[in-house]
Amino acid sequence: MIHYDLRCDAGHEFDGWFPDSAGFEAQAKAGFVECPVCGATEVAKRLMAPAIPKKGRSRVKEVVPPPAPPAAAAPPPLPPPGSSQAAAGPVPAQVVALLQRMRAEVEKNCDYVGPGFAEEARRMHRGESDRRGIYGEASEADTEALQEEGIEIARLPWVPRADG
Repeated sequence: MIHYDLRCDAGHEFDGWFPDSAGFEAQAKAGFVECPVCGATEVAKRLMAPAIPKKGRSRVKEVVPPPAPPAAAAPPPLPPPGSSQAAAGPVPAQVVALLQRMRAEVEKNCDYVGPGFAEEARRMHRGESDRRGIYGEASEADTEALQEEGIEIARLPWVPRADG
C-alpha cells in the first residue's frame, strides 16, 4: 500500500491509500478519487518527502494484514427530527460532501413543491397528477400518514449547498 497526500483543484488537502501508484492513477482518471470537502474529482498528488528508514533499521518490515472488518454492523441511528446536530456529534466532511451532491441531484431532477409535499404525493399516488420526482417539506405526522397509506417517500438530511 502507498500513502499519498492529495489536493483538489479548490485547494483542499487530504490523504489517501492506494495499492500502488498505478492504482492511484487509474482511480483518479476514472473520477473515483474525490475531495471529502467539496467532492471535486480533479485531484493531484502533493509533493511528499520520501520515507527513509533510520540508521540500523531494515527497509523490509513484516506486513501484518489489517483485522477483518466486523460483520455488517448496523449504522448508528439518526438523531430524531428536531434534535440538534451537536447531540449526534460532528458530521464527517466526506458525509457532508456526499449529502451536498445528493441535494444538487434532487434539486436538478425533481420538482420543489414546498409545504404542499404530502398533498402532491397523495395526488400522484391517486393518479390525479403526473408521477415525477418531487421534494418539499412535511411534518412528522404527514410522513407517517403517507407511509401508512402505502406511499413511498424518503427523508433526506438537508445540508447547505456546496456552492453557497
